[in-house]
Amino acid sequence: MNKIILACLFAFLAINVTAQDKKTVTLDYFYNNEYQTKEGKTNRFHYTWEDKAMTGYSKWGEMFKQQGAALKSLTVAPTTANLAGTDVYIITDPDTKKETAKPNFVEKEAIKAIKKWVKTGGTLVLLANDSINCELPHFNKLANTFGIHFNDKIRNAVEKDLSVGLIVPEAGNEIFKTAKNLFLKGISTISVSKNAKALITDKGDVIIATAKYGKGKVFAAGDPWIYNEYIDNDILNTYKGNTIVFENNKAAQELTTWLLLD
Repeated sequence: MNKIILACLFAFLAINVTAQDKKTVTLDYFYNNEYQTKEGKTNRFHYTWEDKAMTGYSKWGEMFKQQGAALKSLTVAPTTANLAGTDVYIITDPDTKKETAKPNFVEKEAIKAIKKWVKTGGTLVLLANDSINCELPHFNKLANTFGIHFNDKIRNAVEKDLSVGLIVPEAGNEIFKTAKNLFLKGISTISVSKNAKALITDKGDVIIATAKYGKGKVFAAGDPWIYNEYIDNDILNTYKGNTIVFENNKAAQELTTWLLLD
C-alpha cells in the first residue's frame, strides 16, 4: 500500500513540475495587425500562428509546441497585467500607414510595461524589417531601451539571386551552434550599445543582436525572417538557380531552444 501511495505521489509531483516548467510564447497581434480579403472573407494574416500560407508563423509555432511550449497571441497593447504568465514575447514588423489604415504605434506605457517584464525575467524578441515595410521610429523607442537600434539601411535586397541573402554565423555562435548558411532577405541593419552585443555580423554590419536586461534577455533581427516561406529549407533550396544549401530550419530550431532557456 505504501508503494502505491508513493508512486501516486511521484506521479502527482511529475505532473506539477511539467505544468510549472511549460513555457508560454505570446505573439503580438497589435502592432502587426494586417488583414486580407479572399472570396468575400476578411481574415487576419501575415506573421500569425494561424497563417499556414507562406506569410505565416505556423511552422515556427509548431517548433515551440514540439519543445513543450504553449502559444498565445496578444491583440491589445502590452501591459504588466496581460504580459503576466508569458515567458517569451515576440513583436514582428510593426505596421506602417501603408499596410493598415490605423496602425498601432509602440507608445510610452507599453514600453514601460515591456521593460518591467523583461527585467523580471522575460525573453523579448524584436523582429523588424526594412524601413519601407516596417514602422521603425516608434519600434526603435522600445529597442533603444535595450541598446538596440534598427537602422534605416537596407541589406540583402534579394531579387532573383538568393545568394544575396546569405548570412553565415561566426564560429562559436552562442545560439546558432550548428546552423550555417542562413537566409535573411531585405533587412535593416542594427546598431548596438549599452548591454547589447552583436550576435552575427556581415561585411561590417550587425545583422542579429542580443541584450541582457535585468533577469531577462532580448533577441533582435532586422527581418521577420523565419516565417513559413523562409523557415522551409525545401522551398529555399529548390528555387531555380540556387546553389546554396540554406539551413533556416535548423537555425529556427536552435533559436527556439535558446528562447525557451531560463
